[in-house]
Amino acid sequence: MTMTTLSSREFNQDTSRAKKAARDGPVFITDRGRPAHVLLSIEHYQSLAAPAASIIDLLAMPGAETIRFVAPRVRKLSKPADLT
Repeated sequence: MTMTTLSSREFNQDTSRAKKAARDGPVFITDRGRPAHVLLSIEHYQSLAAPAASIIDLLAMPGAETIRFVAPRVRKLSKPADLT
């Protein structure tokens, strides 16, 4: 993945270059030398914006029953209550 940085002026003068660069990775657009915006391909944006899978969905996937999981032993759950 390639990251490209363009100034606002460069972006305004050559938008097609920015769009082509966004196919390979994010394009950072700067204002006065500071990052102000990011241009992404729609595929990259959708992969970032997709909701994370829930643990239930992950456990329901085929092959999940073959994953070996050993829960760590909990030594102390809480402090005893001080009733004095």
